[in-house]
Amino acid sequence: MNRKLSLQPHPDVYLIHRLLFRLLPVQILLAAVSQINGIVSSLFASNYIGARAMSAVGLYAPIGMLIGAVSVLFVSGSQIICGKFLGNNQVEQNSRLFSVSMLGTGLFSAVTMLFLVVYTMPGFPSRVSGDPETRKLLNQYILGQVPGVLPLLWGQQLSAFLSMENRPWRSTMASLASVAVTIGMNYLLVVRYRLGTLGLAIASSAGLWVFLLVEAVHFLAGRSIFCFHMRFRDRGMLRELVRVGIPNSLTTCYVALRGVLINALILRYVGELGISAFSTANSFLGLFWAVPNGMLAVSRMAFGVSIGEEDRKTLADVMRNALLRFAPLMAGISAVLILLARQLTFLYYQDASTPIFEMTEWGFRILPLCMPLSVISMHFTCYGQASNKGFLVRLLALLDGLVFVVLFSALLLPKIGLNGVYAANVLNGLGCAAVIFLYSCCVRRKLPSNMEELMVIPDGFGAAEEDRLDLSARGMEEVVQVSREVQQFCLRKGIDPRRSAFAALAMEEMAGNIIEHGFPQDGRKHSVDLRIVYKNGDIMIRFKDDCRPFDPQERELMMTPEDPAKNIGLRIVFRIAKEHSYQNLLGLNVLTVKI
Repeated sequence: MNRKLSLQPHPDVYLIHRLLFRLLPVQILLAAVSQINGIVSSLFASNYIGARAMSAVGLYAPIGMLIGAVSVLFVSGSQIICGKFLGNNQVEQNSRLFSVSMLGTGLFSAVTMLFLVVYTMPGFPSRVSGDPETRKLLNQYILGQVPGVLPLLWGQQLSAFLSMENRPWRSTMASLASVAVTIGMNYLLVVRYRLGTLGLAIASSAGLWVFLLVEAVHFLAGRSIFCFHMRFRDRGMLRELVRVGIPNSLTTCYVALRGVLINALILRYVGELGISAFSTANSFLGLFWAVPNGMLAVSRMAFGVSIGEEDRKTLADVMRNALLRFAPLMAGISAVLILLARQLTFLYYQDASTPIFEMTEWGFRILPLCMPLSVISMHFTCYGQASNKGFLVRLLALLDGLVFVVLFSALLLPKIGLNGVYAANVLNGLGCAAVIFLYSCCVRRKLPSNMEELMVIPDGFGAAEEDRLDLSARGMEEVVQVSREVQQFCLRKGIDPRRSAFAALAMEEMAGNIIEHGFPQDGRKHSVDLRIVYKNGDIMIRFKDDCRPFDPQERELMMTPEDPAKNIGLRIVFRIAKEHSYQNLLGLNVLTVKI
């Protein structure tokens, strides 16, 4: 019998979809900050310095990627581990994580800045360019980038922790301030004082410092749940952070190495104009790469929380959202970029008859095609990273980051010139998607028929399908029906009638309370997602909603014995519950009650 792979979502997954899209704009903006600064630099470089300056910016790119690889290691590791701690209700562990992360990135920044200064000294061996003028411009650019290493790494770390606290407005303010300062400093240093590539880099570094300082106010004022303590020299936490974060970091390292190899191939077969064209297209499109990177940042947090909660349904829903919503959205953005390819090229080069104009225009026409495909490989890599699928993660990191692009470029460059590099990036995305599908087939030894099988979620992960019930309520009229289903589920699992009735009562009271008091607060559409799990003779009910933050436990503490009738439903629920806990995870209210 032929089995058709079904990726369609369960009818009750829209809460997680709304959450991910609500978090998405800020994560895209955060991912775009450095890219916006890069676009600003490239515009000033091409219009006020010349093509050689663009070559210097392109030659620095692999160095920047290596620095970014370490940042990605700490950011991705922090978000996944932090999500797991929150999912397991181990909030106190996150201050240890925060301290180790900030100390680690601070030490790496110091070593990196020292190396970059030494790299620019006379006599330091380097073969990045045989042209003395280009090497001089590159050295100036590197010196200007040195002061920005520390704020780059620390700023991205603080952004990750602000996201986990659901404080997007702080990061938004920091991003806007950074861009404004970068533009102003570029005008001052490049246009007015003509400091060339040194001015370009100093302007970028100044913007990064502003970004860091605006974010740091929240932590220095003691408003954060994450606290820095020098006493946290936790080698075990550092090892775990590196272990979890290294797959994404390896991908970035591979991309950096790939950049060196691709630059060498372009110099051999096309020349320095090819480097300038490739760097120009990459620089501008880097702004739009912030979209899939922002999508990944949002999903990474959700993956971590879902794994911490052992919630296989939400885990699969996050991936469904990536394939059915994020990827098509990225495809639409890519189509617009392709249509505007010629107009975008005119931003940098005004003479359409020159070779560099044509090469850059083809970059804008071809490279956007790989962006929707990247959503697939990036999300499966992230999921594998969070769920300890080491082989898949290492394989995708190597193939996606290095092998496919270099191999296809080496084959196509001699035949079709620079377009071979552009096409290689698209073939890379197709190859990675095929590898993901083949991996699932090989592990399961059959064609995957649903999302959980495609993701190869272990059968023993979380509650089995027969031991859980996933429901959703969007109005009071649905609560009574859902209450009956909960009671019937409990009876089927052998729970005595008294406890089954208590479970139904707890669900009806809490869900009704959320709908009655939470839904009307902001005039938006809401739903409350309910998860009932049978485990070791106990019934666990989890309530999850996207209303304004509200801790029912605090209301319980505020209840006065003088008015025993007030909030009687909450009183009954907390009295019959064995355990209960509340968290606000990524802007969602999550209440767990064990009967």
